[in-house]
Amino acid sequence: MQFIHELPDWPKLRWNSEALATPLAAVRHEQGKHLGKMQALGFPLQSEANLEVLTTELVKSWAIEGETLASDEVRSSIASKLGLDIAGLPAASQEIEGIVELMLDATTRFDSPLTPERLYSWHAALFPTGRSRPGRITVGAWRPEEAGPMRVVSGHLGREIVHFEAPQAARLAKEMTAFLDWFNNGPALDPVLKAGIAHLWFVTVHPFEDGNGRIARAIGELALARADKTPQRFYSLSSQIAAERRQYYLELEAAQRGELDITDWLTWFLQCLDGAIASADKTLAHVFHKAKLWQVLNRRPVNDRQRVVINRLLNNFKGFLSTSKYAKLAHCSQDTAARDMRELLERGVLVKNPGGGRSTSYSLAEPDSLPG
Repeated sequence: MQFIHELPDWPKLRWNSEALATPLAAVRHEQGKHLGKMQALGFPLQSEANLEVLTTELVKSWAIEGETLASDEVRSSIASKLGLDIAGLPAASQEIEGIVELMLDATTRFDSPLTPERLYSWHAALFPTGRSRPGRITVGAWRPEEAGPMRVVSGHLGREIVHFEAPQAARLAKEMTAFLDWFNNGPALDPVLKAGIAHLWFVTVHPFEDGNGRIARAIGELALARADKTPQRFYSLSSQIAAERRQYYLELEAAQRGELDITDWLTWFLQCLDGAIASADKTLAHVFHKAKLWQVLNRRPVNDRQRVVINRLLNNFKGFLSTSKYAKLAHCSQDTAARDMRELLERGVLVKNPGGGRSTSYSLAEPDSLPG
């Protein structure tokens, strides 16, 4: 059986627009609802949501490839580059700094053209040492002929099953020229569909020795940022792909071994994107919790010291709150801390934990338990 890139009319991909109209409209509707919810949060919480989703997107994109990123380092790097508070977060490694620069370039510069040089810089950011798991690779350039054929195989030695074989290296310059011309200057197309087509097209060409899946997902994020008309990301497609990892690879293989009609692939892609948007509330539960709490508290605003401490409690505070910790966080005396805390207890903002004496401690109440 031929691979899709070996067909005579490649890369003239086609799809059934009528069959895709309903799922596309449904996804666009859910996108609009979710973005509307995020806009209502206000800028500070939108920034936190963007930080949460970008962190999740990168960690899950690497997990799809069987690799683990230190999420605290990813969060630290993103927060630093976005000008957000990084208190208590570890410094990021050179590798993670490069990975984050790649994703922020894709999402914050979503209106900029996609060029070979831009893709080369993304690839170099993925492999700053010029090495991958198999060993040394060509970085910041298309896959060279001496790298040999790029195959996806499984099975024991001598009985391998070839799931996919990419175009030969000699074809890559022409293949990538066609892809980038379509992506930058092609006919008007819904950017959500463009994200799905671009993902399949890019991983089929497989222009780099390694990192093609991760770069394909970054290209998808760029196209989705165009669809949302904002550089901020409020849902993670890679999270949903990771959750459906086995089906993802089955769908890719089916499309790459099929015909030029990619309706089935796009149908699955839209279903996956719909699942990502539906799951976004779980990813952003902490942000929504914080928004709800402040919505209730702002009916009777707290003082500046109380606001500082409450925000610290909402942002990965370790352990429980005590009078001495409050005094340190608010830079005030123990008496002032005790008075502030007593007021928050009376309002039901703080709740006393079990125990007493020297071990007396407090936690934030759940928003639903606060009086109106």
